[in-house]
Amino acid sequence: MDPRQVKTAEQAKAIIEERGLTHVKVGVFDNDCVLRGKYMSKDKFLSSIEDGFGFCDVVLGWDSNDELYDNTTFTGWHTAYPDAPVRILLDTCRSLPMEGDMLFFLCEFADRAEVVGPRAMLRRVLKKCADMGFTAFGAMEFEFFLFDETPHSIREKDYRNLKPITPGNFGYSVLRSSVWGEFYAELLDTCEKMDMPIEGLHTETGPGVLEVAIGVDGVLAAADKAAMFKTFAKVVAQRQDLMATFMAKWSADHAGQSGHIHLSLQKDGETAFHDPAGPHRMSQTMQHFLAGCQTYLPETLAMVASTVNSYSRLVPGAWAPTSATWGVENRTTALRVIPGSAKSQRIEYRIAAADANPYLAMAAALAAGLAGIEQELTPWPEVEGNAYTQSFDPALSLPSTLTEAAMRLKNSEMARSVFGADFIDHFAASREWEERQFRKAITDWELRRYFEII
Repeated sequence: MDPRQVKTAEQAKAIIEERGLTHVKVGVFDNDCVLRGKYMSKDKFLSSIEDGFGFCDVVLGWDSNDELYDNTTFTGWHTAYPDAPVRILLDTCRSLPMEGDMLFFLCEFADRAEVVGPRAMLRRVLKKCADMGFTAFGAMEFEFFLFDETPHSIREKDYRNLKPITPGNFGYSVLRSSVWGEFYAELLDTCEKMDMPIEGLHTETGPGVLEVAIGVDGVLAAADKAAMFKTFAKVVAQRQDLMATFMAKWSADHAGQSGHIHLSLQKDGETAFHDPAGPHRMSQTMQHFLAGCQTYLPETLAMVASTVNSYSRLVPGAWAPTSATWGVENRTTALRVIPGSAKSQRIEYRIAAADANPYLAMAAALAAGLAGIEQELTPWPEVEGNAYTQSFDPALSLPSTLTEAAMRLKNSEMARSVFGADFIDHFAASREWEERQFRKAITDWELRRYFEII
């Protein structure tokens, strides 16, 4: 049986029996897009299909380094970190090609914990989308750097003087991809077998940097694929004694790493974005959606740029936008309108970096666009030329730090109404915590600048 055909408890039991498995692997994504999971015995798994199972809610109360938040109310020492109910998502069943016949199932936090879970958050936005009569489609593309390093070697080097797999600049290189053909082949094969097929994969300009485009799908499935790609690309790399990083910007000497989102809407099975008679073939619905993304991007940026490092990329000249601008086929703006056929007309949400949590970033973009449709908003004027060298309405200015972005999110009426106060308060607090941890660090830049002179 094809794992992607599994939809029912009977089918799940059948494929487990067919493969002779004693255990299966399950996982749930936290708000930093870290996949947390475990192996479950066959009997435990099958008995949990209907009613779920308990998963310690500490994974909703700690950061990406497993350090406990001290400023959240959802969970903490005051709640004693109880188990939270988790539901198994049977229709996410996949083979793990690096583990023989092993099966993997995504899960979601349920009941009370659902209000702060990232996948459930995206589902709620998609319900709103459906209630408005639309179906959303999306895809993500990532840039990531690949190093001839291991988890041990990077720590021994204290993350300095790391060796990319290739030197220099060589974008779209057939030479590089052929020399490293074993890695490319395993990555392509893994993604095919895990139903997250790659539409395009090539070298980018920079030492050891690759760009991947994942095929389009319904937004929830697209987010699943994008989130799993980040984990399993790292798995493929580390199994070959390499390391991949999805940081927004790992080096001051090289460009940041994008995580662009492509979005479109359909209504009654037909495009809602394409109008041959509209400006740049944009329908009125697409114009309202674009305006919503513009208007609410400064308020929801924390859900898209959710690490301290994200803001090192959002500077002029780094191939990343610095204001909530839009343009047609303009790669210096935050939102790129891509005119095309009824099938290809879409918006590229270019603000996102490779460190984005696909569930939250897509939820933020989609919610903003839907708000624009509801409110019949009008976009600001189109930007032509280099957006980095132009001045714009202060309303389009983006937060410059994670703390500022968290405060804008916390005070956003639109975000609180769509995502709920529980999620907004919890997530904003977690981002405030993240920057507070950074403020404790003494950077190399500070030492070089101040140690002797000041």
